[in-house]
Amino acid sequence: MAYLFTSESVSEGHPDKVCDRISDTILDLFLDHEPEARVACETLATTNRVVLAGEVRVDKKILPLITEKIEPAVRSAVKDIGYMQEKFHFNHFEFQNYLHEQSVDISQGVDSGKDKDEGAGDQGLMFGYACRETPSLMPAAIHYSHLILKKLANVRKEHPGSILGPDSKSQVTLRYSDEGEVIGVDTIILSTQHKKGVTVEEIRKLVTPLIADLLPVGWMVSKEKLLINPTGKFEIGGPDGDAGLTGRKIIVDTYGGAAPHGGGAFSGKDPTKVDRSAAYAARYLAKNIVAAELAKKCTIQLAYAIGVSQPVSVYVDTHQTSGVEKKKIENAVKEVMDLSPRGIRTQLKLNNPIYACTSAYGHFGREFEEMGKNTFTWENTNLVDALKSLV
Repeated sequence: MAYLFTSESVSEGHPDKVCDRISDTILDLFLDHEPEARVACETLATTNRVVLAGEVRVDKKILPLITEKIEPAVRSAVKDIGYMQEKFHFNHFEFQNYLHEQSVDISQGVDSGKDKDEGAGDQGLMFGYACRETPSLMPAAIHYSHLILKKLANVRKEHPGSILGPDSKSQVTLRYSDEGEVIGVDTIILSTQHKKGVTVEEIRKLVTPLIADLLPVGWMVSKEKLLINPTGKFEIGGPDGDAGLTGRKIIVDTYGGAAPHGGGAFSGKDPTKVDRSAAYAARYLAKNIVAAELAKKCTIQLAYAIGVSQPVSVYVDTHQTSGVEKKKIENAVKEVMDLSPRGIRTQLKLNNPIYACTSAYGHFGREFEEMGKNTFTWENTNLVDALKSLV
């Protein structure tokens, strides 16, 4: 039966994404000084104000050095996004820092696991997903939603006099065939902040060819199906227009609703938190299963208990697209990767300051070498041969 499916993305200038960027910037700052630092940083942003809260653990000798760098790092992140508005300017907003020492109860749960390795930082369940809809093995709706906003951000930053502002949202609705294959785009919605006095038609003239260039041949929609700033004027954007918080865009961060989500956010959390690291591991495994042609689509769930190193469950669903027995794939997954928190961090090189660039346009489907460093290691497909040999 044919159907429509929709996903949305939000730009780096969206209020919640501003907060994700700040939280991950602080995480990177700590990891740059101490790779084993523990960080759980939450950010609130509103009109002319940014507030940090959360818990950290680091060598007390270097804590003062890190602390004096926090405010400049926050302001630099907001400047890079592009906020120089009267009521939210990177150089003028009030800043408050309420980060404090990590709870000793959490510390002992992580560092004194019930078996030989360190325990998970919390209980929880995480999902990973991959499918063949795009070359990056991501669902197509979220893939194109991200691409549209990344392109707009690049255009805005390359042209200082651009009519575009930092805050924007995209939404892509795809048409699927009776066989569940993507056959085209039905509707695209784009809402973007803009300079004063700019009309919707001026924005449409700028963005229409940009969007058309990003889509496969024949997929561009008609003018009636390309909805630009449906409410009209969008001059006040970012935290001045709407308060932002870390971790409120978890579906944007993952698969656009095409796959389940365990519920935990990623940004601001160091990789001992399985909310983040195990979600990356699950994507890594699911992507390698699909890349190995063991399935056309794959969902993996990992579940953990606080203080216990190995997952309490590993679940694989190939959605009836595999000729391989599911149990064989589950056993292979456990063979090719140590799914303890430390095993994940080691294999995926997660103890590095790589996280600020993950905070917008999705944590998955990104280039392995993006930002000039081995950032998105969980997008590598170096497990393909091992998986094939085990099934």
